[in-house]
Amino acid sequence: MAAAAGMATVLAVHRSRSHDFSKFPEAAVQLLAGLGVEGDAHAGVTVQHRSRVARDPSQPNLRQVHLLHAELFEELRAVGFTVCPGDLGENLTTRGVDLLALPAGTLLHLGREALVEITGLRNPCSQIDRFQQGLMAAVLDRDGAGQLIRKAGVMGVVLAGGEVRAGDAIRIALPPPPHRPLAPV
Repeated sequence: MAAAAGMATVLAVHRSRSHDFSKFPEAAVQLLAGLGVEGDAHAGVTVQHRSRVARDPSQPNLRQVHLLHAELFEELRAVGFTVCPGDLGENLTTRGVDLLALPAGTLLHLGREALVEITGLRNPCSQIDRFQQGLMAAVLDRDGAGQLIRKAGVMGVVLAGGEVRAGDAIRIALPPPPHRPLAPV
């Protein structure tokens, strides 16, 4: 399913069975309701990220799917970094949607059936500097009021499963007001 120019689309899809920093490209991924990406180390009802499991393994997994906007790669290239889809551990690389500006609770319809609810921002960790030195600072910024801006993507939970592949359109459904800004999850 190819998308027209200017539409929000899935640029690439990725997964990794192990807890590696980067994820591997796939032709398609299957999203599983309440779990995440089939075959991905971070799929599960409860937290799967190692640091969160160490704190409390019974916490709900609000990070079942990691989405990252391809526009960030262009911004990073402009300041000397080489980052490609999947390198930062995202499951879905998007184009044409300002993920960071979406409110919490936004629904993303992906492909024919999949539905992901945005739960919050990815909080980048020190692994990002092990991938490329200085990258952590490059994915963090400050707004005019001095508030920290996290640019390393958003996290979500799968409400309805389905296959997602590169080229799939993304349809965005905002939650009813009042909108809550995204916070790290």
